[in-house]
Amino acid sequence: MIKRSKVKCTLVLHNIRSVHNVGSIFRTADAAGVFRILLSGYTPAPVDRFGRKRSDFTKVSLGAEKTVPWSQVQQLTPTLRRLKKEGHAVLAVEQDSRSISLFNWKLKDPAQPIVLVLGNEVRGLSTKVLKETDAILEIPMHGKKESLNVSVTAGIALFVLLGMK
Repeated sequence: MIKRSKVKCTLVLHNIRSVHNVGSIFRTADAAGVFRILLSGYTPAPVDRFGRKRSDFTKVSLGAEKTVPWSQVQQLTPTLRRLKKEGHAVLAVEQDSRSISLFNWKLKDPAQPIVLVLGNEVRGLSTKVLKETDAILEIPMHGKKESLNVSVTAGIALFVLLGMK
């Protein structure tokens, strides 16, 4: 039996380019006890368009695509709206003028399920997507670099939000 976090988390990966980043995020999602992963836009899936397993994906994910349920969604905005109506808190990790520190944000109701949205490695998430969120979170940067790799960001955010200590 796979142990899951007390917080039910759906992870959304939108327009992530690198199959290696996505595979790494799947592996981290498994370790953090993520409930499910939704892939949108051109984010690569564990299988190619012909339904064949992607060996490059599996090499990085170590087979986590078999332990974390996943699916693809055609349109992200309606999916986020539906999840909000179902009672999920929709969160994005993005550098934005409205962002608050990931480390300062708290879930008001620990029983409320969350949706964590991560975007493209270069452009991040669009304004349209950010408008659908309940909170925009960021990881404070203290060095000269302005951002982290999306797979590293996913790991930090998941373990903080899901209460892993």
